[in-house]
Amino acid sequence: MAGRHHAAILPQKGGPLSVGERATPEPGPNEVLIEVKAVALNPVDYHQRDFGMPPVPIYPAVLGSDTAGIVAKVGSKVVSTAPEPGSRAIAFASSFYQNGSADHGAFQKYTLAQSEGVIALPDALSFEEGAVFPLAVMTALTAWTSIGIPLDTRYTPQDKQAVLIWGGASSVGTFAIQSARSLGFTVYATASRRHHEYLETLGAHAVFDYKASDVVAQIVDAVKKDGIKLHTAHCVVEGSLQPTLDVLKETKGDAVAKVAHSPVLPPDHPTLDNTEITFNFPPMDPVARDKHMYQCFHGWLQGGLKSGSVVPSPSVQVEGGGLEGLNAALDTLKVGVSGRKIVVPI
Repeated sequence: MAGRHHAAILPQKGGPLSVGERATPEPGPNEVLIEVKAVALNPVDYHQRDFGMPPVPIYPAVLGSDTAGIVAKVGSKVVSTAPEPGSRAIAFASSFYQNGSADHGAFQKYTLAQSEGVIALPDALSFEEGAVFPLAVMTALTAWTSIGIPLDTRYTPQDKQAVLIWGGASSVGTFAIQSARSLGFTVYATASRRHHEYLETLGAHAVFDYKASDVVAQIVDAVKKDGIKLHTAHCVVEGSLQPTLDVLKETKGDAVAKVAHSPVLPPDHPTLDNTEITFNFPPMDPVARDKHMYQCFHGWLQGGLKSGSVVPSPSVQVEGGGLEGLNAALDTLKVGVSGRKIVVPI
């Protein structure tokens, strides 16, 4: 595959991205080389571009993590469950766990991804739809394992286990809903009113307007009326911990409540008696993390796509311009989108 390809390169902290050429890498033993057809954008991408946070270890850097494309080449030890060369694939192509290696970022025409984060893209889905999955799925599923809920959990209605997802219309929130449903939870979620119906189609049992002054009372009343146990929650968005704890205080009973918190937890964050609040982060040990990534992609996502129980979410907002258009697309995301995922065809 020796050659060169175009990439949106971050030359130094504070951006902007600039399109240039890079040498096309050869995949390592456990890696897959992807010809990128579409990338999805996440808030972390503009945080890294504009502020160098989370830390960017090496400049020039290539950002991004969410891709769909064609498998160009596979490493010598890639297991047979990974897609073969020439086939369509969804790939988690981030440099985050690769010491910042620019061969691994998504914002380029050819990128490397570890095989645990590469699965087949079903024929029924476009590249643009396929690109929405990787980081949001990994984040949503890691929230469960970080509070001790294995991904093969299957509660039954008799177990009466509920979960509260605060921030359900976000990209992570939509997969939090889909995954919670697959684990057997009764799902309560919050979102702007215009997204309620959509979140119900994804599997939410009840959705509440987080802007309502009595939203906490509304959720507590619904849980009590449904006669269900609510002592598990995922805070997807900033500012959601206090109202989540206000709900749990009334619904958890004698149980130890468990809260996964996706935004960074400030040191002075609110607390609640008999409640564990855990920052949502994959295992630090590389072997454990690789196994977890394999379960997220080759287990939950691949199985859900095959059965049709997992769908791309939220709706895709396509921005043009290819690699050259990424700065403008990131600026659009930074201003704020609601209930949509920005995707750029490459």
